[in-house]
Amino acid sequence: MGECYEYRLLPHGSFGFLKDFWRRHKRKILVSAGVVGTGYCLYKVYNTYKKQLADLERHLAAELEKDELVKAQMQAHFENIQRIADTATLPHSISYLNSRIAEELDHSFITEALQKGKGQTTALTTAEKLELWDKLKIISFTRMVTSLWAVTLLCLYIRVQVNILGRHLYIDIARGLENSFMSEDSDLIDRDDQQNFLAASDYLPHSGLLVLANDIQTAVTEVLKGKQLKDSFDTTALRETVMQITDKFISTGSPCRWVDYLMPEDSRLHKQAMMVSSGGDMFPTDLTKFDHLMMETREVILSPEFGKVVEVSLKELIDALVEDLETQTTEGTLTSGLPLVKLLPRVAQVGSSLLKEPSENRYIQIIQKSPEVELFFTLLYANTPPQP
Repeated sequence: MGECYEYRLLPHGSFGFLKDFWRRHKRKILVSAGVVGTGYCLYKVYNTYKKQLADLERHLAAELEKDELVKAQMQAHFENIQRIADTATLPHSISYLNSRIAEELDHSFITEALQKGKGQTTALTTAEKLELWDKLKIISFTRMVTSLWAVTLLCLYIRVQVNILGRHLYIDIARGLENSFMSEDSDLIDRDDQQNFLAASDYLPHSGLLVLANDIQTAVTEVLKGKQLKDSFDTTALRETVMQITDKFISTGSPCRWVDYLMPEDSRLHKQAMMVSSGGDMFPTDLTKFDHLMMETREVILSPEFGKVVEVSLKELIDALVEDLETQTTEGTLTSGLPLVKLLPRVAQVGSSLLKEPSENRYIQIIQKSPEVELFFTLLYANTPPQP
């Protein structure tokens, strides 16, 4: 009986002990349980966070890989277009422009007539000689200034084409990768559209040149009508004369008149370009990709920013041209002044240096390396065009 009694008292004593222990350590136990529970919850939260972070890192890595592919594809296509422009489009257009200027502004018949009449008193009268010299004066300055304008407009126009086309290629690549990765050989813009778009640069030497030369000749005639063959020309006078011709040419025409020398008039595209520039967003459904490229090019050519780049480029070329004439003058020095009659032969021939092959043409390099020009085309390439 004693053993059973003792056995029954043990649970009762243990319960009392536990009750007493709980009463004395309840606060510590609750705090400890809270700490353990909180720690477990934090562990679960941290573990979930690590998984989410890993998922996010994998997602970002995939996006980065896609972005790098977009950049690589875009860079490859842009470099290809740039290479086509630098090695084919621009050299071809410059060569064509050179031959057209030589054809339209030929002065050889005047110099030949003057050479034949030199020293032969019966061949030409004084009045006839003066008339020929006056014609040579006009055509020589017309050829030089026309070459200045033509090479500037052509270089900038082709750069506009390259940047617009390159930007469209980038957008097409990015859109394609939104759906699936594209192969490197995928045609983003129809190659015929690319070639036709770049070939549009031939409009200036083919059709626009004659109008440009006639308009510049009008300005030359107005500025040089008071200049005599005996008048002394130094570097300052020559620079001022060329600038006066340029200013007269600009002031007598409509703003952004150079678009008429660079692009054919297309009333449909011109009307649509005006609608877009004024805030409209309606695009005719029958416009091709080529049409959109030409429409956007016209918008850029008509912009005030393009006009500023044209003016900056012309001023830099005029300065370089006057410097070259100074170093190339053999009869006397242009710094101290030369009679206009002795300066005319150099003026008549200087146009050929403006129209050299692009890789050897320092005037083209001056345009391409101008900080204002580089900034303009950087902004042009970064600007997203309106989309249909």
